[in-house]
Amino acid sequence: MQTIFGSGVLWGTPLTDYTGAAIANPTPVQFGVAQEIGLDITFDTKTLYGQQQFPVAVGRGKAKISGKVKGAQVNGALFNSLLFGQTLSSGIVSDVYDTVGAAVPATPFTITPTVPGSGVWSEDLGVRNSSGVPMTRVASTPTTGQYSVAAGVYTFAAADTLQMVYISFQYTATSTAAKKSTLINPLLGYAPSFKANIYLPFNGKSMIWTLNNCVANKISMATKLDDFMIPDFGFDAFADASGNVLTYALSE
Repeated sequence: MQTIFGSGVLWGTPLTDYTGAAIANPTPVQFGVAQEIGLDITFDTKTLYGQQQFPVAVGRGKAKISGKVKGAQVNGALFNSLLFGQTLSSGIVSDVYDTVGAAVPATPFTITPTVPGSGVWSEDLGVRNSSGVPMTRVASTPTTGQYSVAAGVYTFAAADTLQMVYISFQYTATSTAAKKSTLINPLLGYAPSFKANIYLPFNGKSMIWTLNNCVANKISMATKLDDFMIPDFGFDAFADASGNVLTYALSE
């Protein structure tokens, strides 16, 4: 008797980008620390009735294969290769949420926050005063409760000298590990495709499902105060160019 226990493993291997161009050397991407893998195969049926209560024939109509996976590990290759299929590049885009604060100095009443590593300040994300109240950004010559910013240099009012302020901002930096992408708005119908491999082992036996052609239909992400974020990734399967939809194999 064969039984299955645990969440199993799911790989996605990109086949085409969002324009339909084939991926020359596809890199399989694993949905790491999978918490749950689901596969639904459904069929429409049509029933033929005569004078009796029960049908005399049942015909099968359209079929649909849908999959989903909840995996705790996230990476840029997974998002881009399997969901967006656009251009992925290396580089850091990150935010600094200031919880330490700094006192507004005397003349010229400016603060230049330290950017992590060798990064470059790129965008203001607001300033809070010592009471946690957001200060108002102005173009120049701030008065009390206001600030201005240019090229990462924050200027405050003379009346706010020695007040603690908390400056949050976004920055960019070079990296060979971090990934980033800016999505364009493609035409309707365009989507990357991938092959899905599901591996379910237990007690020296296994069940394997290979879905030849898949397109992602959603990714849902939600955070909790004291828990890990576990994205929910969904996809639909369809036939490949040879008309093959899936292959399945069991130990028994």
